[in-house]
Amino acid sequence: MRNRGKNSNDDTLFGSKTLQLKFKEALEDMRYLLSRGYGEKSALQLVGNRYRFNLRQQQAILGMSASQQQIELRQSHEVYLNQMHCETFIIDGFNLLIVLESALSGAYLFKGLDGAYRDLSSVHGTYKRVKQTETAIHLVGDTLKHHKVIWVFDQPVSNSGRLKTLLGEIAKQKAYNWDIILDYNPDKMLAQSKHIAISSDAWILDRAKRWLNLAAVLINQHIQNHNIIQSQ
Repeated sequence: MRNRGKNSNDDTLFGSKTLQLKFKEALEDMRYLLSRGYGEKSALQLVGNRYRFNLRQQQAILGMSASQQQIELRQSHEVYLNQMHCETFIIDGFNLLIVLESALSGAYLFKGLDGAYRDLSSVHGTYKRVKQTETAIHLVGDTLKHHKVIWVFDQPVSNSGRLKTLLGEIAKQKAYNWDIILDYNPDKMLAQSKHIAISSDAWILDRAKRWLNLAAVLINQHIQNHNIIQSQ
């Protein structure tokens, strides 16, 4: 079974202090442009050209970026785990698991201006279980063991059924109060839910009534990863 891991050239693209300082400058430029109505594509093209970022670096910058209005909106809807008692959480399954798998494997993570952690992995229609998958699931389960949890996964993604089975087995073993759902539009389901959303997907965070930055809680408290690119 493989690691989630980082790409072979990621240390070159993200590892140096000089590049990380450049990233912070680029993010301030992105915040400025997005806050003044520039589209993401136009802003990214300007910033990418100015700092001579390649496509992978631009992908990271885009994931970390937000307008000031978006940052304030997301912060106003954010809730904190130590204030929650017997709540129901609805989890963007692939989003959370892949971020945690990446963190556990030492891949580069990118802390956005909104405080959410993002990675550069993607599903591309197929999810492949990795060495870190079960550890990530148990971290979530142990942290939310006193709460009701609804996991939602993209129905069309290959192996989503197998992942549902794995989660069901773990929930049974540990007596977790979990529902696991396969849905054709999980983003919409999370955005419209009355429950507390767990995701780092920007589209969801802009629409969710309440959201919990669980990945940040778990990474900060339980995972040692020295490859985190800070936004500020």
